[in-house]
Amino acid sequence: MATGWAGDGAVQDQIDATVKDGIARARSRLPSGPSLAHCENCDASIPEARRKAIAGVRLCVACQELQDRDAAANGGYNRRGSKDSQLR
Repeated sequence: MATGWAGDGAVQDQIDATVKDGIARARSRLPSGPSLAHCENCDASIPEARRKAIAGVRLCVACQELQDRDAAANGGYNRRGSKDSQLR
């Protein structure tokens, strides 16, 4: 398929790179190290089952839900890369 200057498979290579970047970004946000017994935000007790299930857990379920909700609302980026969005 003729795509100008792009070589064969360039579009798929770009898609693969985007997916790999997304995976690396998600892995970098995973907790690591020893789990805390109490939430670092509200000092609520973190159940032992949660500490065993998630290595390096630092937040109780309620605080983690709030953090995840905030991250989802502020996450995202323009994948289309239109000229207008690049000028902003």
